[in-house]
Amino acid sequence: MARYRGPKQKVARRFKEPIFGPSKALERKPYPPGQHGRGRRRRESEYAVQLKEKQKARYTYGLLEKQFHNLFDKAASKRGVTGENLLRFLEARLDNTVFRFGIGATRRQARQLVNHGHVMVNDRIVDIPSFQLSPGDIVAVRPRSRRLQVVRDNVERHRRSFPWLEFDRQQMQGKFLDYPERTDIPENINEQLIVELYSK
Repeated sequence: MARYRGPKQKVARRFKEPIFGPSKALERKPYPPGQHGRGRRRRESEYAVQLKEKQKARYTYGLLEKQFHNLFDKAASKRGVTGENLLRFLEARLDNTVFRFGIGATRRQARQLVNHGHVMVNDRIVDIPSFQLSPGDIVAVRPRSRRLQVVRDNVERHRRSFPWLEFDRQQMQGKFLDYPERTDIPENINEQLIVELYSK
């Protein structure tokens, strides 16, 4: 199972954003990691800025380079704005939707719940985190997994809602209504920089 296994807080500090969830490391050390982190004032090139934005998106959604590039190619072949299509496809991943519903506290935990067969799509167990949802798909916690304390605690604590999702807290199931509009996606990502990077 391919995924990033390295230090999370170093990555978060590099981008100066809590991309893996709330982090005290960013409060204690609000500068990039490494021995030159504090004194680094070098002006970044255009390529470096674009690459940094792409890497931030990859780490945020938990994809490796090949997966991300394949998804970009799919977004580029679809009608519409490529950058917005890319973010919509990222949001339509099963692991991300499980995270948005609050079933998983983080995307990593949501990915693990999917991998371990705790999540169903349209009444069928799906254990592929990258599974692309379509409008109208029903995502639910498997009946025998609803007793898991971690799932119950996550659902109880979660209070955010998103206009492209509908979630029933009691039944622990939700509906992927449609692909989100760019303005509704809360992630701080400049998708145009990613498009420019891959267009070189």
